Amino acid sequence: MHRLNSSFILGYHGCSAHVAEQLLSGAMQFKASDNNYDWLGPGIYFWQSNPLRALQFAREKRKRERATWKPAVVGAAIDLGNCLDLTTEAGIEEVRLSHQLLVDIYKAADLQLPSNSGGAEVLLRPLYCAVVRQLHDIRDSMSRDPVDTVKGIFVEGEPIYEGSGFRSKTHVQIAVCNPAVIRGIFRVPKADLEAIK
Repeated sequence: MHRLNSSFILGYHGCSAHVAEQLLSGAMQFKASDNNYDWLGPGIYFWQSNPLRALQFAREKRKRERATWKPAVVGAAIDLGNCLDLTTEAGIEEVRLSHQLLVDIYKAADLQLPSNSGGAEVLLRPLYCAVVRQLHDIRDSMSRDPVDTVKGIFVEGEPIYEGSGFRSKTHVQIAVCNPAVIRGIFRVPKADLEAIK
């Protein structure tokens, strides 16, 4: 856990065009996701520095829902604040300890630990979520500062060429736990939503 980031990051939130306009006009606030399979636990999810991936996500969501709404993206300036950063040694260690405690709790209660099934391409991650929720509970029980944001790198998709370790959908995702760290939202320029030609 740290506050070592020296500046804001730009995050991109995939949603419907209607929701995007409501957010931009101030008629609606971002709604936190609180599913038991959210990779980074409960929060408002953003793609860091990746408006095209946010748009791709919105398109995929529309398809999954068999909906007719138009996909859109809203940008946000986010102060990571007290960040559980899973790209750092400190963040990784904190999550490792949280996982171990969760394993011990489930074992003592003779319960089956949640699992992420289906391989690397599965988007539903109940174990990840349970571990992050456990971490939030630990911090709360110890009266430690709450987490403002959770940041993680996720390797997804097909290799971009034969023998490549780079994957087509790899991304940095941010879950905003404290909406106050969203310092502003903006309309994403159309050019930023067009694929590289």
